[in-house]
Amino acid sequence: MSGLDATDIAILRILQEDAALTNKEVAARVHLSPTPVFERIKRLREQGYIKGYVAVLDAEKLNCAFVAFCYIKMKQHTYENARRLMDAVQTMDEIGECYNISGDYDFLLKVYVSSMKEYQQFVLRILGELDCIGGLNSSFVMGEVKNTHAVPVR
Repeated sequence: MSGLDATDIAILRILQEDAALTNKEVAARVHLSPTPVFERIKRLREQGYIKGYVAVLDAEKLNCAFVAFCYIKMKQHTYENARRLMDAVQTMDEIGECYNISGDYDFLLKVYVSSMKEYQQFVLRILGELDCIGGLNSSFVMGEVKNTHAVPVR
């Protein structure tokens, strides 16, 4: 963050809170005119500080509020097996996030489905088809305490 000044940081915080704001609205919050704010946002995108914009959807209203964390252990630790799993998860709409992790398991998946039955089918029919998986363990979300995509901006 060596190239960021206080105004850049303020802009990042504002956009992270509500990316639907117009340049004029952001400009008013940082006490600048819209044109320099537009140029700053453009620069922040070009430099990769802003990777994109998304709408945060309500999983419950979309009938996929049953959230499971699926810990996956590879059958064998080879590049081909890891690549096979990483490529496969890119095509699975149920998987919202996938991380290569350290510890007892190799990957952590955040899975969105409508029910336990649908999760069972996902594990058996979709993950079960991947011969690179040696084992898995699941944890189920009983209640959401905090859910943010915000990154600390200092």
